[in-house]
Amino acid sequence: MKLTEQEKCIYGNSVQVVAREDDCTIYTREDETGTARMTCYRVFPGIDLVYNDIHMQSSGMKPAMHGNFLEINHCREGRAECECGDQFYYITAGDLSIQQRKDCSHASYYPLSHYHGISILIDADHSPMCLSCFLKDVNVQPTTLIQKFCKNEAGYVVRSQPRLTHIFSELYTVPESIRKGYFKVKILELLLFLSSMSLDDDMVRERSYSGNQVTLAKDAGRYLAQHMDRRVTIDELAEQFYVSPTQLKNSFKGVYGVSIYAYTRSQKMQAAACALRQTDDTVMQIAGRYGYENPSKFAKAFKDVLGVTPNEYRNTSE
Repeated sequence: MKLTEQEKCIYGNSVQVVAREDDCTIYTREDETGTARMTCYRVFPGIDLVYNDIHMQSSGMKPAMHGNFLEINHCREGRAECECGDQFYYITAGDLSIQQRKDCSHASYYPLSHYHGISILIDADHSPMCLSCFLKDVNVQPTTLIQKFCKNEAGYVVRSQPRLTHIFSELYTVPESIRKGYFKVKILELLLFLSSMSLDDDMVRERSYSGNQVTLAKDAGRYLAQHMDRRVTIDELAEQFYVSPTQLKNSFKGVYGVSIYAYTRSQKMQAAACALRQTDDTVMQIAGRYGYENPSKFAKAFKDVLGVTPNEYRNTSE
């Protein structure tokens, strides 16, 4: 099915439409880093709710959106990058990001190649000027929310809190029979909550990372991916990028949310799991491919990450 021009701006040219109904469209994207599936519902004119199931590291570059768009992202699982001005923030389970997408190219990045969450995309130029037309006491204007949360087009991050958990937890388990009406109620509830929320700019800045820190962490991540056949020490990695071990560890933890050791082990075990599914290589051969000469250590690392031994995993995957 053919993409509309607006769909190209929102999701990029690389997505495919796999299903389209009156109020729901399902998109998929696939590249060398993995796959993504976005299930989009039109809730109000100019307001969409999207379920994101991401198993890739980068969504690719999306064209500039010409208009006045507000994007609200809630993370249920995983980790996602938010670029706000010249700073980078990372949302994890329970967090919310609020960003304006306007007149600039945009790409999404998921450091752990794993992300599940909900996005609410508001086209302020085509959505109702005030949502009181749907519910009398909901005096919320999308343009006012943009002015509140996106000063100087920077954006905002709301860390996990019980009220947000309450609003979104029910959206992940909506019975299909009440879906249309329930989406409307929950979006109105969310926007009303955001309109009354006080901002704490200092709290957000405390968890921000500079472009240089982010570049260092991603370069280190790519280096580790290229050398999964052996153990790369932190000192070696720091020397490779001419930084101190402390600077490297802090930048890496900021972007990926885990230590270099935990990230490397997880990536190796996920790659080993793929090899167990797709090849007939022995467990010993696969262990050696990822720098493990001791099969017992490999089996323990594999079970720590995936919950089962390599042999159990292969048997259940057949």
